[in-house]
Amino acid sequence: MNNLAAVVAESAWAGGDRIAVRQDETALTYAQLNDASARVAALLRDKGARPGDRVAMVMPNVVHFPVVYYGILRAGCVVVPMNPLLKSREAAFALRDSGARIVLTYPPFAQEVAKAAAEVGAECLVTDPVAFSSLLQATEPMPDIVDRAQGDTAVILYTSGTTGTPKGAELTHRNLMSNAVTTVETLIQIGPDDVLFGGLPLFHAFGQTCALNAAITAGATLTLLPRFEPAKALQIMRRDRVTVFLGVPTMYTALLHAKVPDGHDLSRLHVAVSGGSSLPVEVLHGFERTFDVTVLEGYGLSETSPVTVFNPPDRPRKAGSIGVPIRGVEVRLVTDDGTTVGPGEVGEIVIRGENVMKRYWNRPDATAEAIRDGWFHSGDLARVDEDGYYFIVDRKKDLIIRGGYNVYPREIEEVLYEHPAVGEAAVVGVPHKTHGEEVAAVVALREGAQTTAEDIRGFVRERVAAYKYPRIVTFTDALPKGATGKILKREITVTDHAATD
Repeated sequence: MNNLAAVVAESAWAGGDRIAVRQDETALTYAQLNDASARVAALLRDKGARPGDRVAMVMPNVVHFPVVYYGILRAGCVVVPMNPLLKSREAAFALRDSGARIVLTYPPFAQEVAKAAAEVGAECLVTDPVAFSSLLQATEPMPDIVDRAQGDTAVILYTSGTTGTPKGAELTHRNLMSNAVTTVETLIQIGPDDVLFGGLPLFHAFGQTCALNAAITAGATLTLLPRFEPAKALQIMRRDRVTVFLGVPTMYTALLHAKVPDGHDLSRLHVAVSGGSSLPVEVLHGFERTFDVTVLEGYGLSETSPVTVFNPPDRPRKAGSIGVPIRGVEVRLVTDDGTTVGPGEVGEIVIRGENVMKRYWNRPDATAEAIRDGWFHSGDLARVDEDGYYFIVDRKKDLIIRGGYNVYPREIEEVLYEHPAVGEAAVVGVPHKTHGEEVAAVVALREGAQTTAEDIRGFVRERVAAYKYPRIVTFTDALPKGATGKILKREITVTDHAATD
């Protein structure tokens, strides 16, 4: 059975009474999840959805998410997961571009989604917990899982659209199943007794593969948090005896700065996984000391299902490294002309393997630009050491060229996080009439902390070459973040372009 939805039935057969997913007091066993997803599949079939049709879902991290997600797949349809925070105009783009004629959503987001659906002529189904459950109970479950070929598209993930309109990455059943199985067997190494923290958005690749699909594949429990809040996250980790924490760097920073209440027993937590963007080394070490747990960092993209490189638990971990290529994946570092660079040199990460997407939906030009000679070009810059461990340097497009010298923002951000007053920081380039670009740092201070721009400049200047330190330092209450908690540099505007020297 090549359909990704088969993992639900297999885990239900192996242990139907085990808890598959919970959200506070609401929980579904594997038997209940299997039954409910079969009813969703039948409901979609009754509404005219056929294998290969795209069906959109706009839902937060609630128990109905896996019910709908695996129900769409079970019917042989293609899941188009969307960010619940999208406005109707943005949602309408994804519905129109994907050709989805049915969209399922959750009550708090129904107004914007219904407006978008009406605009493109799609049917909108609101999964109100009570009414939707009644609807499913009145629907006979689909007895079979529609088989699909390994290369058939399972999910279309729309990228954030940093340049132009968002593109839909077509991930196949093989892409997603392979990545989930590799995560379970060789990366996080989880089993039926594990409880995974589900605070990553499930509509995003990281949460979808490493939390949802990995947990269901392993027969483990996924405990959900619809909106990340440090205090609530700690409560869930204690209450549900979480063994695996998955998060992005801003989550780690928030938890590190949160006050852990007395009596919070987190002793079952045995591994933490970070991805989405680079985790500052200072934050990594601080989290490990505070929570007495090993943090394993990895790397991937929506287009690669997403895991590509990871620090395997059975090999020495190198702080600051994203690890080594995972099973079934090849990675190279290349220059602009395609020449492979050696250890210690900086090059663009290119990827080949069973995790790489089929293509961008209806975007042959973008596909041809991204996948060349079988290698997916990531746009990320890295170096590799003699042991084969990769270290992210920065996004290719984030590179700052000051007076002809390359400045990698991540290097400067690492230094900023060492400052005791800095809570979060982002480094960007701004236009400069003499140097071409100037280095600017935007900083959010820790609660109760005070410092000055001059102090920040001096702190960094003592630790990096003279051309690298930020001449421009501005303060903000909070840095803009996307749905996964990743800092959005494209939304940062530095109005003061004056440099001190």
